[in-house]
Amino acid sequence: MAKFALLIGVSEYDHQDEDLKPLSAAVKDVEAMQRVLVNPEMGDFAVADITVLKNPQKQEIEEAIENLFNNRHKDDLLLFYFSGHGIKDDRGQLYLSTRATKKLNGKLAKSSAVAASFLHNNINDSRSQRQVLILDCCFSGAVAQGMNVKGVSIINVQDQLGGKGTAILTSSTSTQYSFEQEGSELSIYTRYLVEGIETGAADKDTDGWISIDELHEYASTKVQEAAPAMTPKFYPVEEGHKILLAKSPKDDPKLKYRKEVESRINLGNFSIPARRLLNSLRLQLNLTPEVADAIEAEVQQPYREYQHKLEEYEATLVEAIAAEAKLSETTLNDLRDYQQYLGLRDEDVVSIEERIIGQQKPTVAVEQRPVPPEQNLTNQFEFEVVTVNAKGEPINCSRKRAEFFSENLGNGVVLEMVAIPGGKFLMGSPENELERNYSESPQHTVSVQPFFMGKFPVTQNQWAIVATLKKVSIDLNPDPSSFKGANRPVEQVSWDDAIEFCARLSNKTRKTYRLPSEAEWEYACRAGTTTPFYFGETITTDLVNYNGKYTYNSGSMGEFREQTTDVGNFPPNSFGLFDMHGDIWEWCQDTWHENYYNGAPTDATPWMSDNEERLLRGGSWNSNPWICRSAFRGKWVRVVHNDRLGFRVVVAAPLI
Repeated sequence: MAKFALLIGVSEYDHQDEDLKPLSAAVKDVEAMQRVLVNPEMGDFAVADITVLKNPQKQEIEEAIENLFNNRHKDDLLLFYFSGHGIKDDRGQLYLSTRATKKLNGKLAKSSAVAASFLHNNINDSRSQRQVLILDCCFSGAVAQGMNVKGVSIINVQDQLGGKGTAILTSSTSTQYSFEQEGSELSIYTRYLVEGIETGAADKDTDGWISIDELHEYASTKVQEAAPAMTPKFYPVEEGHKILLAKSPKDDPKLKYRKEVESRINLGNFSIPARRLLNSLRLQLNLTPEVADAIEAEVQQPYREYQHKLEEYEATLVEAIAAEAKLSETTLNDLRDYQQYLGLRDEDVVSIEERIIGQQKPTVAVEQRPVPPEQNLTNQFEFEVVTVNAKGEPINCSRKRAEFFSENLGNGVVLEMVAIPGGKFLMGSPENELERNYSESPQHTVSVQPFFMGKFPVTQNQWAIVATLKKVSIDLNPDPSSFKGANRPVEQVSWDDAIEFCARLSNKTRKTYRLPSEAEWEYACRAGTTTPFYFGETITTDLVNYNGKYTYNSGSMGEFREQTTDVGNFPPNSFGLFDMHGDIWEWCQDTWHENYYNGAPTDATPWMSDNEERLLRGGSWNSNPWICRSAFRGKWVRVVHNDRLGFRVVVAAPLI
């Protein structure tokens, strides 16, 4: 096995315009990456096997890409790193900038940039099955005027750069900005990639190795502490998340202290007990005060940067108010651009705005932004999670806690939305799972971003209120259900009906409500489990409402209720979600595909195609138990109404 890297940084541009401003950090990013990669105690790349290009021309980049990927062996590790501007053409195709990149009549001169398709083709032609791509550039749909923003446009990163055994890391999502960090030599994302390797702090499982998913998790956490509006993304393809990129010191006392500091810090500070624990650990590890203080200062740095940005925003707002008693539309737009430049979300600055200008909250006339659900996330609830054996006998019962927010729909009716943490999971069923279906193949790793999901399926009283809201596309029957009950799940609703419900609810709340993707649904249902059900190896009618005339595994027959039941009557899963198995089928956003072999997304986005069949998950009151499994996939035509068809909603991430 050999390791090869191509590091490209483009700081200078011969043809500068609003989209192609100099990026002073890009070349320094490359130098920092080279430093940690060639270190024998870290990346352990041979100096001769790393190609570094600073402010190169197009031909240089393309030749280097071919050299990186051609004539390699299956086990070779290939790393491609780019820091610079990302640009799209008018068809939405991604290009990487060169120093000669330019625009003609406002459009990208394609001959002056490197097409992502060129990179893609070389990835797919390479024999190497361990490939890492790191793109420190953004793919934003809008560029804040006058800001040093890297990249433009909305693209599908994985479609354009995915490949077998590939892991793609990007500094932000497709709709967010990625900025150079003022006052820092490095871009904010690269800075924490380098720090994670250099300090060993990215080695989350302390096995002496830093895998690519560990590195992403570390850098992503640090970036969001310093600039919450940036959300680094990770796109593993096949086994890409398992690639080992660097070594870390397993028994280093400085690393042990750093990990303890990171586990104890709370919003940049330490409690009194935490402070005393850390002081004791310093002595135990024989660390000098200077070394320990330096470690703490480095861990605290993202929090300090965040606080500094809040202070900068507040000072700017105060000055703007002093200059204009009533802020003009132009000033409000400039203020929002400055907020984005600082990497702050709306919820980060809302308390500042309310304190300085009271209830007059600045708004941007050209863009309405949903109120992030996190602003309402003030509640927690406790619940019991039950685990059973193959016979359905309880073998464990534990107490859990989850966070949620309540959406007030009116007339005393609320919609409770539970916080679902992000993570990775194996989607589909293993080949040895009892009564599995071929459509659940193959198992594949999916990365899921955090979101909020309905604690219960949408109930009849919730439906009745939203059905009276202003029509968006189609009419809704306010009382469609066959089995009546205010707290029973609504049924007899088509996929189109559920989409209309989400649209009306979104308009009312100014949040983006939608159906879950199929991957989000299975991830939320499993809640970290790998067994056929989140209860374990089987289910019983004491745990789930299904057709108890049938059994699964070594379970026994039970009650067949022949109708829906009130939501919340049965134990939840570890995320705090109720009724994910049985009671009512739940529509997902996706169209039906026969299996996961040809293009199933690995980032939990909906998988859409041109057909009328839509995904259903979870089974119903009338289903055999094997159909209620976490991995089982159902389908029905989008317009059908049936007394087994309902849904639950999720809240999308706030638009930036």
